[in-house]
Amino acid sequence: MKNLFRKKPVDLLLFLLTWLSIMATAAVLLFVVGYVLINGLPHISLSLFAVQFTAQNQSLFPALIGTLLIVGLSLILAVPLGVFSAIFLVEYAKRGSTFVKAVRLTTETLAGIPSIVYGLFGFIFFGVFLGWGLSLMSGAFTVSIMILPLIMRTTEESLKSVPDTYREGSYGLGAGRLRTIVRIVLPAATPGILAGVILAIGRIIGETAAIIFTLGNVARIPNNLFDTGRTLSAHMYALANEGTHEGQAHATAAVLLIVVILINALSSRIARLIK
Repeated sequence: MKNLFRKKPVDLLLFLLTWLSIMATAAVLLFVVGYVLINGLPHISLSLFAVQFTAQNQSLFPALIGTLLIVGLSLILAVPLGVFSAIFLVEYAKRGSTFVKAVRLTTETLAGIPSIVYGLFGFIFFGVFLGWGLSLMSGAFTVSIMILPLIMRTTEESLKSVPDTYREGSYGLGAGRLRTIVRIVLPAATPGILAGVILAIGRIIGETAAIIFTLGNVARIPNNLFDTGRTLSAHMYALANEGTHEGQAHATAAVLLIVVILINALSSRIARLIK
């Protein structure tokens, strides 16, 4: 390798830049995680996990339940639609057709829209026009539209990465297209699809503007799908904005980070088991 670097100094430069980028990325990640945990963990107490929020305990438990409800409802709405749409584009639609190009342009446009615009749309359409108000349903439908392009694109790329020889071998054994997709293509593409779902979960958990516009920012556990509530990100924003509960805001950030890590670890574990 040393002889190769002597012959091509550019390769050595690129090699060093690559390792420098890796170390810089790792350093930034460790710094952010360490900063959040160091400032947040000392402020975590049992009162933060009280069932009801009060001015004395500043409990994050209602926001934690609201976060889990929003994540679950949004994934139930977006994942089937996004996966089935990607399957149609890759397996059924004619590759390179005008229809496929139009759908991809639409998804890329949706992915680039700011979240606050989604929040305004969700408030006007779901909250006012449909009469759902500030509720779990309004928030879940709005966020599902936000993450739909991400799930579609990652699923589409995962399906494309499956070699065509898999499909040809299945067809050669007499299997139809639907059986080939279900038994051959989807299992091979599942890790990539789950990676897209993990990214979608991260965006849901970290979303604030669209959630406040549609779900609201009331610190209580929703009683039904058309009741208001709060997520951890909105809870942290509210505490930090008040300026008198910075310790609880740091604690909420630490809990939010731990929840994201646990969800990512669980999803990765599921992906390895399926693979």
